[in-house]
Amino acid sequence: MYFESLSDFFAMGGYASYVWSAFGITFLAMFILLIVSIRRGKSLLSEVQAKVDRQARIDAAKHMENTL
Repeated sequence: MYFESLSDFFAMGGYASYVWSAFGITFLAMFILLIVSIRRGKSLLSEVQAKVDRQARIDAAKHMENTL
């Protein structure tokens, strides 16, 4: 292992603030992207379901018109 101790690892040779802030910003951005993607996916699924339901109602209404 390159570092002598765990505290040396966390100190990163004097560059800890740069290294850990870069990791923090990266993981925060990835987490935000994950949350936004999940929300957008749910939104898209509900939009598609609404369109499918609407089309089913339209088809049912057409079928009812032809039975008179």
